[in-house]
Amino acid sequence: MIHRLLLAAAAAVSLSVPVAQAQDAAAGQRVFNQCVACHTRNEGGRNGVGPNLWGVFDRRAGAVEGFRYSANMRQLAEGGLTWNEATLRRYLANPKDVVPQGSMAFAGIRNEQQLNDLIAFIQTLK
Repeated sequence: MIHRLLLAAAAAVSLSVPVAQAQDAAAGQRVFNQCVACHTRNEGGRNGVGPNLWGVFDRRAGAVEGFRYSANMRQLAEGGLTWNEATLRRYLANPKDVVPQGSMAFAGIRNEQQLNDLIAFIQTLK
């Protein structure tokens, strides 16, 4: 009887422990569909309301030629802001957390799996 209780308790605990989910770039491409209203993603692509995102991963912020960045973004870029996994994660979850006076109107991605997948997709844009 005690053995069965221990097994049931162990099963309940294992179901309640969050498991990190793998990143899926293909799923991230679907999440990126939210971004295409403002951003292009093709090599050499035009800027839209937002800058072209080709090669954004590990790139210094504010570096797309010909795009007019907010003063806050330019200031952070001069301070060394670079788009790596940690900064993209914060920015994509809540842009105002990273660039408080930035011009990006997007509220952010709250779903952790979608955020993981989107970052995986962004890493393929190179």
